[in-house]
Amino acid sequence: MDPIRNPYAPGAGQRPPELAGRDRELQQFEVTLERVAAGRPERSMVLSGLRGVGKTVLLNALRGQAVRRAWGTGKIEARPDQSIRIPVAQAVHAAVREVAHRHRDPDRVDAVAGVLKSFALRTDVDHRRGFRWTPPTDVVAARGRADSGDLELDLVELFTDVATLAGDLGVGIALFIDEMQDISTAELAALCGACHEISQQSAPLIVVGAGLPHLPVALAASKSYAERLFRYASVDRLPREMADRAWRLPAAEEDVDFDDEALDELYRLTDGYPYFVQAYGKVTWDAAVGTPIRAADVRAAAPEAEAELAVGFFGARYDRATPAERDYMSAMADLGVDRGDGSVDGPIATADVAAHLSRKPQSLSPARDGLIKKGLVYSGERGSVAFTVPHFGKFLRSR
Repeated sequence: MDPIRNPYAPGAGQRPPELAGRDRELQQFEVTLERVAAGRPERSMVLSGLRGVGKTVLLNALRGQAVRRAWGTGKIEARPDQSIRIPVAQAVHAAVREVAHRHRDPDRVDAVAGVLKSFALRTDVDHRRGFRWTPPTDVVAARGRADSGDLELDLVELFTDVATLAGDLGVGIALFIDEMQDISTAELAALCGACHEISQQSAPLIVVGAGLPHLPVALAASKSYAERLFRYASVDRLPREMADRAWRLPAAEEDVDFDDEALDELYRLTDGYPYFVQAYGKVTWDAAVGTPIRAADVRAAAPEAEAELAVGFFGARYDRATPAERDYMSAMADLGVDRGDGSVDGPIATADVAAHLSRKPQSLSPARDGLIKKGLVYSGERGSVAFTVPHFGKFLRSR
């Protein structure tokens, strides 16, 4: 098969040629955009799931919907130990620019830009390091608006003003936050509080967040009403029908098809995880000799896909861990083989990990906390941990 015509696209946040299995989320968001623009009450949205299931791709697709409806949009990627004040200011600045050129009152636009500037300049010196972006320099910072230093109050005032600006045009503002679980608990509480206030005002501004499976728990821990503040969508692996669609439709554009046995083998190898769907689809295309693509082609290509994943998807994450953290993950992988209930590599009790390593649970806390901070494992509930990456336990057992 001609590799130049290969339609599959494995990559971090790279949109696949066919965004299969996400129709419900896309349709719901269309309704949200319409309702908010019309002044109807509607909740912001949170996407959660393992790595490699397409959260960032879906987040970008939702942003594209907002852009097509002429909304102002901005996006940030949260990072551990970093305040969100400047990233939010950057994202809001991008959103304001998308609507400002259509506004008929330049003085009103400048006033909002001044509030944005005052919000950004209130950032602590320690949190300005690493940022080259500066707030708008052609306007004067507003005084007494979004500059109190209380993040929740400042966010409410900033969001209110930019939402009003967009509302003048009959549209709204949408702020997209990737890796939302990396926002500190205090700042997550401030963001939730601001969203709560904005929703009560029916102001045309929404926040769409994406993060690991424990993000809903983190939000609930920051504010008790967070469970009612957002619409939660779990982004999971694709069912067989949608995985077949993700393979077949892009191939059909190139007049290529798969036989049923090939699709059976592909689904067995990938479990429907979108990143794996693209990765195995790509190498299978290159290995195939013609159409239809056969199961033999899939089996011939599988070692190459496994080798690429072992280096780029799994290996890069494993290499970031310390020796103690690797021991902890290896114990999780060992315990994930036979859980007695037919499942593999699901949540593991931290007490079981300690017993497996013949250690006291307290002595393993630094390793566990380090893995959580690096985004390699997550704790969905007290006393348990699980891998953030699908098939990671299988990778560790193969080493």
